Amino acid sequence: MANRTSAGRSGNIGSAIINALLLYGINIWPGWQVLPFLTADMARALGLINASLIAGIVVNLVCVLIRSRALLALGNLVVIGIGVAAMLRLWDVFPFDFGTAWSGWPILVRVFLVLGIVGSIIGAVVELVNLFRALAGLEPRAR
Repeated sequence: MANRTSAGRSGNIGSAIINALLLYGINIWPGWQVLPFLTADMARALGLINASLIAGIVVNLVCVLIRSRALLALGNLVVIGIGVAAMLRLWDVFPFDFGTAWSGWPILVRVFLVLGIVGSIIGAVVELVNLFRALAGLEPRAR
C-alpha cells in the first residue's frame, strides 16, 4: 500500500505541475495569441479554461496533503464540472479560424469537443460512484 500512496502523491504533484505549466503557457508565455487559428474570441472562453486548470492544481495539491478517497472524488467532480463548462463555452464561442486550410477542421474540432464532454460526463459518473463508495466505507476494487 505504501507504493500505491507514494505513486498517488507523485501523480497528484505531476498533475498540478502540468496544470501550472499549461496555465503559464496559455496566459503568460508564449500565450494563446501565438496560435494562428485562435481568434480574439478566445478571451471569452479563457476564464473557464483558467478556472479549470486552477481547480485542478488546488485539488491535486490538497490531495497530496490529505489522502481521502471521498475528497479526491469530490475534487475531481468539481474539476470535471468546470472543465465541461469550459468545453461548452468553447462550443458556444468557437474561437477558431482555420482560414483556407482543410475545410473539415471546424467539424473535427466540434467532434473532439463532443468527445471531451461525453468523456467528462462518464468520468463524473465514475467519480460519483467513487464518492458514494468512499462515504459508505467500501474498499475500492482490486486492480
